[in-house]
Amino acid sequence: MEDDTIKLLRECNAGIKMGISSLDEVMEHVQNSMLEDLLRQSKDTHCKLGNKTHEYLRECHDEGKEPAAMAKMMSWMKTNVKLGGEESDRVVADLITDGCNMGVKTLYRYLHQYQAADEKAKKLVKETIEAEETLIKDMREYL
Repeated sequence: MEDDTIKLLRECNAGIKMGISSLDEVMEHVQNSMLEDLLRQSKDTHCKLGNKTHEYLRECHDEGKEPAAMAKMMSWMKTNVKLGGEESDRVVADLITDGCNMGVKTLYRYLHQYQAADEKAKKLVKETIEAEETLIKDMREYL
């Protein structure tokens, strides 16, 4: 059980870090102040979830892991290629929506893969999924 808990928390923590990094990458390209506020609120939510995840990992005597270098590089390239041709809030909303959808899909896969994880870890992953789904809905207005 503890092994699944640690693995689930590691993946959740890496995904949260990836999400924060993506939010940081697009923030300078946002033109609409309401969209900027939504993204800042989401970053704050993700930071709080990341802190919780890291705290749970420390309780399990684990430091977590960083997002995969290849995933970070691909995300950076996609963001810069799309925004290089057209800086608009629609492009930012599209990128964030894609990232959130990937995050939700990945987190559900890990929830199923690490079913023996404790309920506290599963609850945190579900909170993270909820935050991602909320952001997806918030982005619809800007697509």
